[in-house]
Amino acid sequence: MTTPAPTVIAARRVFLDGAFRPATVTVTDGRVSAIGAFDPDADRVLPDELVLLPGLVDSHVHLNDPGRASWEGFDTGTAAAAAGGVTTVLDMPLNSIPVTTTPAALAEKRAAASGRIAVDVGYWGGAVPENIGRLRELADAGVVGFKCFLSPSGIDEFGHLSAEQLDEVLTELAAFDGLLIVHAEHPAHLHADGALGVHYADFLASRPPASERAAIQLVIETARRTGARVHIVHVSDGTALDDVRAAKAEGVRITVETCPHYLTLDAASVPDGAASFKCCPPIRDLANQDLLWQGVLDGTIDAIVSDHSPATPELKGEPDFGLAWGGISGLQTGLSSVHTRARERGIPLEAFLPLMTTGPARVGGLGSRGTIAVGEPAHLTVFAPDETFTVDAAALEYRNPLSPWDGARLTGVVAETWLHGEPVYRRGEGLLARTGRELIAAIDEERQ
Repeated sequence: MTTPAPTVIAARRVFLDGAFRPATVTVTDGRVSAIGAFDPDADRVLPDELVLLPGLVDSHVHLNDPGRASWEGFDTGTAAAAAGGVTTVLDMPLNSIPVTTTPAALAEKRAAASGRIAVDVGYWGGAVPENIGRLRELADAGVVGFKCFLSPSGIDEFGHLSAEQLDEVLTELAAFDGLLIVHAEHPAHLHADGALGVHYADFLASRPPASERAAIQLVIETARRTGARVHIVHVSDGTALDDVRAAKAEGVRITVETCPHYLTLDAASVPDGAASFKCCPPIRDLANQDLLWQGVLDGTIDAIVSDHSPATPELKGEPDFGLAWGGISGLQTGLSSVHTRARERGIPLEAFLPLMTTGPARVGGLGSRGTIAVGEPAHLTVFAPDETFTVDAAALEYRNPLSPWDGARLTGVVAETWLHGEPVYRRGEGLLARTGRELIAAIDEERQ
């Protein structure tokens, strides 16, 4: 079998080892085979207004497939990822049917994904009361770690853990160094269940920062006691970062993430009845957003990921914030929205880009993904950092055309996305191929 001829790409700005510099990247058989000085005679030379980035990694995506593919689905969700410059996603264990809490359920999910994925996909398993004591079986089946809730998830089939059950799970995971990722809201501080009305302030008050901080403190205390690895998903409360900083300094094995909606949207700008902005924990005020950006810049926050959690227009169109489904659709617009707000704050692209590439890769145990490096898969994103566009939700790749950024003017456009050395998305042409691969458990050479 003849090896395809190498492809050589040169750009004045290539993101390598944490900084931009002129370089030429050679791709052979789907991998980066060489990186050298800028070659103006390369097969392809990017215009000066374009930069070459590693493909983004998003470790928090709800594809809702199988069972709730009307909410999103492997086909539309991974197409949106490719259009957003994301080449690797990790799928959450809910809101699919069945939830991914057994090896059999994982097998059903993998069967549903077959032939439909446009980017590489791995899977989180779930830790629920019913599978405590059997988590190793699910790890051996190929999940990268386990998701749990400390308060009701909104899905009856995915129950939450009590403090005692959290201790059991972390003790179990510590025995084989498994990772638990936690939706951290403490039920003792949640004040409403049901109708709240159309005013966002009432929904915000129902899920106060105290709930999030109390849950994070519980996770830290339990991780300290058990020695297990933990990760806090979608941190929205900036004051809780002080607890995380102290825990990290102490040696507790904890990482945390936040999301584009917390870094770019604020409570004061949420219109009445606009449930496309509803998520749990909620979008808070600008002072809180300042604390989150501080955590991005000082290294307390390890990853910026979408928590892409769409639903049907019927569930998201309910104007009562208590009754509408809570979830933000942000997979395709994540890079552009964060880049826009960062520029407004005087923060360069290279300052936060690792949190959208290598940071999520480390959280998910995905090795050196999120880098342009010799030997790594040639997952590349061509990005126009100075170009502006207006978000049109109807033009996004999602199953349902809903976005809290609809109509927003953003800066930074994904021009092209490469997966395993071949273009899979190009602006103006859309999705070009479905050549995504599964990432099952420890990544080996064949599965990359």
